[in-house]
Amino acid sequence: MSADKSSYMELALAEAEAAAAAGEVPVGAVLVDGLSGEVLAAAGNRVERDHDATAHAEMLVLRAAAAKRASPRLSDCDLYVTLEPCPMCAQAISFARIRRLYFGASDAKGGGVENGPRIFTQPTCHHRPEVYGGMDEARAAALLRDFFNARR
Repeated sequence: MSADKSSYMELALAEAEAAAAAGEVPVGAVLVDGLSGEVLAAAGNRVERDHDATAHAEMLVLRAAAAKRASPRLSDCDLYVTLEPCPMCAQAISFARIRRLYFGASDAKGGGVENGPRIFTQPTCHHRPEVYGGMDEARAAALLRDFFNARR
């Protein structure tokens, strides 16, 4: 793993930590121009803050980058996220034509990439990004575990 990839995941983890501090489920995402390495957008979950069930970190960075580029298609971009995307986010990733998806912890209950409906393997999926799971998995999983343990 190159230093660049780990620094992008480090930024996503920082976004997840900030989300947890704000009372949000600790998921962070960073969208990067895969050619230049420029960070186009970074966000943590804002579901509670925005009163919006779709305000997942992935959705927020996809929206921000699409607005920045004035295009719904982000085909040369790479997405770094601390948790396996849910089915909604996986479908949005496909629609946005994301080039590569890197994620930290797997999500056996709510995931949509390696678990659950496995969106990218469906015949109805029009675009399949390259997928790399398990990046900084232990740290990402610990953030989630600690967050939910504190609320029980």
